[in-house]
Amino acid sequence: MNLRRDVFQAIADPTRRAILLLVASQSMTAGAIAANFDTARPTVSKHLQILTECALLQQTPNGREIHYHINAQKMKEVADFIEPFRQMWDDRFNKLESIMKTYQANK
Repeated sequence: MNLRRDVFQAIADPTRRAILLLVASQSMTAGAIAANFDTARPTVSKHLQILTECALLQQTPNGREIHYHINAQKMKEVADFIEPFRQMWDDRFNKLESIMKTYQANK
């Protein structure tokens, strides 16, 4: 059964976010990824399965090994979704900074 998972549920888990950070710069095998965690290898495999099912990671076979690498297009979709919120908070902090400068100047 190929269950399609929600991207935001997938990145809600700190271990999965750590895996994404690991493979952001280079592709890695499941064993190389698992070596970075103090958990059982099947647990890391489950995390990899979830990240693959929601298309944040892609698999590339290389001989007998499977290399995992980040799906930049899917990560861009996540970033595009978050961007308006980031912009909203930037605007709010800029307004607060302006108020604070005005307050300090009037002091």
